[in-house]
Amino acid sequence: MQYAMKKLAEEKVFKDPVHKYIHVQDQLIWDLIATKEFQRLRRIKQLGTTYLVFHGAEHSRFSHSLGVYEIVRRMVDDVFVDSPEWDKDERLVALCAGLLHDLGHGPFSHAFEHVFDLDHEYFTRAIILGDTEVNEVLKRVSDAFPQKVSDVIAKTYGNKQVVSLISSQIDADRMDYLQRDAYFTGVSYGHFDMERILRVMRPQKDQVVIKSTGMHAIEDYIMSRYQMYWQVYFHPVSRSAEVILSKTLERAKNLYKAGYVFQFPINHFHSFFEGNVDLQDYIDLDEGIILTYFQFWTQEKDPILKDLSHRFLNRKLFKFVEVDPANEWEKLVQLEKLFSEAEIDPTYYLVMDSSSDLPYDFYRPGEEGERLPIYLQLPNKELSELSRSSDIVDAISGKRRTDHKLYYPKDLLDSTNPLHQKILATIQA
Repeated sequence: MQYAMKKLAEEKVFKDPVHKYIHVQDQLIWDLIATKEFQRLRRIKQLGTTYLVFHGAEHSRFSHSLGVYEIVRRMVDDVFVDSPEWDKDERLVALCAGLLHDLGHGPFSHAFEHVFDLDHEYFTRAIILGDTEVNEVLKRVSDAFPQKVSDVIAKTYGNKQVVSLISSQIDADRMDYLQRDAYFTGVSYGHFDMERILRVMRPQKDQVVIKSTGMHAIEDYIMSRYQMYWQVYFHPVSRSAEVILSKTLERAKNLYKAGYVFQFPINHFHSFFEGNVDLQDYIDLDEGIILTYFQFWTQEKDPILKDLSHRFLNRKLFKFVEVDPANEWEKLVQLEKLFSEAEIDPTYYLVMDSSSDLPYDFYRPGEEGERLPIYLQLPNKELSELSRSSDIVDAISGKRRTDHKLYYPKDLLDSTNPLHQKILATIQA
């Protein structure tokens, strides 16, 4: 029997708190889950530093990836199966793209990427196409199959309908992480009626549209996303932890470049600090290893690396104030000068952090490839862009919300020290 068509002798299931059960019937999917590159995702948290705020947020990229796969499976095996607009030959590539879409995330994801100037989507494709167990499994389908899966994730695949299942303004990725992150953080914001959304999805050429009777379920989904971003993903305390994480790695990198001799060998970081990361080095690094190094670094002689590592491991986080960098730049310059006078290095202890989100965007000429809008299918089969039918969505469409916070170590500022008093007064001004 051809490998692509091979089914397991008995269906396997994963018990899941969000989807109840995740069903695996295809030998290909089962074999991909068993690869070391996919198993590595068990050691990468889905929400990075958020566990330092919401203590239940310990779930992994592994569980999220299984969840995205399950939503795609339900779409192609249940919702679209009898539709003439759905090409059944695309089933396996859609399932694999859903399963593997986050394969290249590094430890603590975005903070890690920022410090080392990396792109997790690049490494996702590199793992799929490189000398890996994942690539070997995918090639059992055909030599061209790994490239197809990679193209879906890169959004360059010829069938845009398949791409939209994984990456659009209403896709399997978002539908899983909103519910999963809400569950594990314990908040109520991220819940929406996914069952209803799946029932009203309709495959069409190059995209998936929503039957107009399901508009209110889509409104609920978009508002859930909006609230999750500002109440969970951009939580200022989680951002403080991310700032300290970033600055710890940045300090270690700068010390390495300056010729500092670490007490504990930094074997896992050489290529990262040198800026020539190869695929195996990337795959070998996970959050357990990062935290082990942070533990080592609390014993280092460098006082900044020692302090920052201690802060992250023991949740001694920076305080913050709201700032407007466009109108308060003189204040920020003054603070940098005052920190230097107080011998508190502003590079590591005075940090501006910004967050920005666009909850929903509508079509603009020339931007077709950037943000495909959500379309409602009207009773006469014509399509209407969502914000034209929904007053709720229209109210937030195209409106980007941004905030800026200044993080600083209040515990290092002694209220009896005149210079420190001046710093505190300037921060609060």
